[in-house]
Amino acid sequence: MKKFDKERVLLAVAGPVIALVAAILLTSVVLIASGKSPIEPYTLMLEQAGYSDVQVLIVNQASMYYVAALAVAIGFRMNLFNIGVDGQYRLAAMMTAVVGANIALPSFLQIPLLLLVGVLTGAFWAGIAGVLKVTRGVSEVVATIMLNAIATSVIGYLTLDNMWGVQVGNNNTTGIMKDSGWVPGIDLGADVGEIYGLVFLAIALGIVYWVVLNRTRFGFDLRATGESETAAAASGVDAKKMVLTAMLISGGIAGLSGLPLLLGDAHTYSLSFPTGLGFTGITIALLGRNNPVGIAFAALLIAFLDKASPALDYATPVAYEKEIATIMQGLIVFAVVISYEAVRQWGLRRQQKRVGAELAAAAQNTKKEVTV
Repeated sequence: MKKFDKERVLLAVAGPVIALVAAILLTSVVLIASGKSPIEPYTLMLEQAGYSDVQVLIVNQASMYYVAALAVAIGFRMNLFNIGVDGQYRLAAMMTAVVGANIALPSFLQIPLLLLVGVLTGAFWAGIAGVLKVTRGVSEVVATIMLNAIATSVIGYLTLDNMWGVQVGNNNTTGIMKDSGWVPGIDLGADVGEIYGLVFLAIALGIVYWVVLNRTRFGFDLRATGESETAAAASGVDAKKMVLTAMLISGGIAGLSGLPLLLGDAHTYSLSFPTGLGFTGITIALLGRNNPVGIAFAALLIAFLDKASPALDYATPVAYEKEIATIMQGLIVFAVVISYEAVRQWGLRRQQKRVGAELAAAAQNTKKEVTV
């Protein structure tokens, strides 16, 4: 590997590593301030990772986080902040559940139909923000935040009894989906659980994400537009078209992020369906530096914190609040932003020194040639 490549890898890895170390240290400070052991909570959570049933929960949760983070990452690569992934994913999951409960086709048609509904719903909802940005200059951050709130109201309305809602106790649901829309998973036994079948869809999306962004003209145009719309326009790229396309793709992928759970386990949308997935996806995309491999590791880490932390409530003789994991996730976000900027500045200084040294050497060589 060339020296340049080694330095690039170092810069890519340094940010996440510094962020994780800083988050652990700061969380330990919080534990010490509360008069508790700064080491035992980590030990307890690491012990949970050895249990097969917890491992299945981590993989399943990570698959959803991974897809949501890919949706965020596409926006980031375009220099867009799609903070509306959460609303897009929830609305897409609800509409998919409604279609799955009211339409019955053979499995080979039903499952693709449900996936398509998820993609189109998410793309439509993100596309509203995209259209507002390219036609009226409305910030995608403001637009998607507002659309998150609107999505919540739309979901509440559409799940009323006189719409598509089915009352189950005190919970509003969309009714159980037809069996033909259930995606089978990998059954590891009653004591371990089942890995969602759409985990493999998440892996496929990561591969497609890398290939499209790094090996296609569209990916080059997207990255170029994200770096500089002016420069991209000068090379013949329609910046507005790329902005709208990126938002549509980001929303479409966001629409898939809830489907591993919906089609693999819940089989209905209800008030208890997970929220906040999109915001967690932002953390994961940042930690993974928009790289599909980095995002995968980040998704597994955050899923591990989520699924291993409940054990802290039952620790003896001293119980720990499971919110410690939430504190760590929040600190990771702060640490990521700060560490990435510090690493970026360090990389720029090294680059400037290297260029300066090369120019000095070239000048010295020129001087020698003139003397001769």
